[in-house]
Amino acid sequence: MTSSLDITVPPGKARERLDVFLGHHVENATRSKIQQAIREGFILVDGKKVKPSYKVSPGETVHIALPGTPPPDVVAEDIPLDIVYEDDCLLVVNKPAGMVTHPAYANYRGTLVNALMHYCGENLSQQRQTDGSKENGFLRPGIVHRLDKDTSGLMVVAKDDNTHAKLAEQFSSRDINREYWAIVWGRFDEAQLKIKNEKRLSGIIEAPLGRSKSDRKKIAVVENGKPAVTAYEVLEEFEYLSLVKCKLKTGRTHQIRVHMHHIGHPVFGDPTYGGRRISWGSSDKKKKEEVERLLKTLNRQALHAKTIGFVHPSTGKQMKFESELPEDMKEALRILGSRHARTA
Repeated sequence: MTSSLDITVPPGKARERLDVFLGHHVENATRSKIQQAIREGFILVDGKKVKPSYKVSPGETVHIALPGTPPPDVVAEDIPLDIVYEDDCLLVVNKPAGMVTHPAYANYRGTLVNALMHYCGENLSQQRQTDGSKENGFLRPGIVHRLDKDTSGLMVVAKDDNTHAKLAEQFSSRDINREYWAIVWGRFDEAQLKIKNEKRLSGIIEAPLGRSKSDRKKIAVVENGKPAVTAYEVLEEFEYLSLVKCKLKTGRTHQIRVHMHHIGHPVFGDPTYGGRRISWGSSDKKKKEEVERLLKTLNRQALHAKTIGFVHPSTGKQMKFESELPEDMKEALRILGSRHARTA
């Protein structure tokens, strides 16, 4: 299996060494590996073999064709699962923070799929995931959609291909009800996108998403990106943080995390999108100490997939499931004196 990729150097880009240029555009690739691939002829510029030191110019196309290494077979592992619902067609599981959804590079063990393989055996769909990926589909049995490693919450898992296809269709047509709770930086009474709705502050973020041009490992709001829409509602405000409910209208990678950062309210604790530094209000000693305490409590982004709703593929019945906030988010809310710490 060979993976290939074409990257065109954008207009206005200053000339840059090929190995340096690719280091900014290829995920999980070290400079030494890139240099080796260039020397072995797996990376060409406008169809020609060049040296790693070759300086690419705007308009040139870099073609990458790397022979793939077959991933290992999925290993069933006896990992506890928090199963919210189960029948002959599907499961709804509550994924903990820190668990990767499916095996991938550097994460072939300890994933949700490894746990599902042990629990369900062969009773999992073999369809590929709905994110459009054509690679390693067989590594994702049962998986219809993903949650980030450090995002906790509800996921639906398909036991057979027919169920998978019908659930995937609902995700594609945006008929799945997905609501997330997040603790974010700032108070929304000063947010640019505020609207008053039934006495609650709410808004809609419409901003296209794509790979960041400066860091290909990140997602960013970019021109001509994929359409992305997030609706939010403020549930409670504190001195410098807010508890919000977000409803996905689309399902892009890192959507809520990037959208909230985009409007100046990063998800608290998010190491990738500005959530682990003080970004709102003063930075006096007392506040710093409280923030440090909260960050120790929440060693990840404070984001939880609290609700999922869908039409059951076999019965046609509308299904809806709710989950409690995980203990780390509850504890953070207790520290903040939230009324939701007792009810979530």
